[in-house]
Amino acid sequence: MTPELLLLCLLAALLELDTTYAFQLTFSRGIIAGPMLALFTGDWMAGIQAGVFTELLFSDLNPLGTILPPSAVVCCAVSVALSAMGIPLCYGFIWGVLSALLFISAEQAMRKYRIQLLGSWEQHLQRHPAWINHLIFRELIIGFIINFIFIFLLVWLGGVLLGWLQPLLGPRTLVACQFAFMAVPWIGLASLIPEFRLKKR
Repeated sequence: MTPELLLLCLLAALLELDTTYAFQLTFSRGIIAGPMLALFTGDWMAGIQAGVFTELLFSDLNPLGTILPPSAVVCCAVSVALSAMGIPLCYGFIWGVLSALLFISAEQAMRKYRIQLLGSWEQHLQRHPAWINHLIFRELIIGFIINFIFIFLLVWLGGVLLGWLQPLLGPRTLVACQFAFMAVPWIGLASLIPEFRLKKR
């Protein structure tokens, strides 16, 4: 893992907080996160392509209420990092999408853990109201650390796994994955069609 990829994972962990926990400046959108993460690898095309494809693939999923969509930041970070490690972007993107889906489970576990602590937090806040700032800051730091560990492990695991599998898959598999990769925008656009249909009265 190079220093550039470590910085990429750190930035991705910070951008993931933008989804729901803090800021909410839409930096966590794939179309923005992809090119930003490519700053550390220098591969602008991989960052833009991963960002646009992620945006289209997850365009109809938004983190509203209890809905936990796949993480666009995780998908972009893993895809761009693996591309910088010499893995074809089509393979990296598939692993990135799987990573984004896995992140839902990690996020659900984090939220369930916090729910168990709500009672003790409430009692402590009633006695010390000023503790709210410390609590918020602490939870943001914990969330950032967990995001970083999760993204770092997925990048490392993806690099090891795909680095081992790539020679075994052969050129035909690569062509098939490239074809499937190019179909992603059309899948995303197709999911938006119902949103633009005129409602019958």
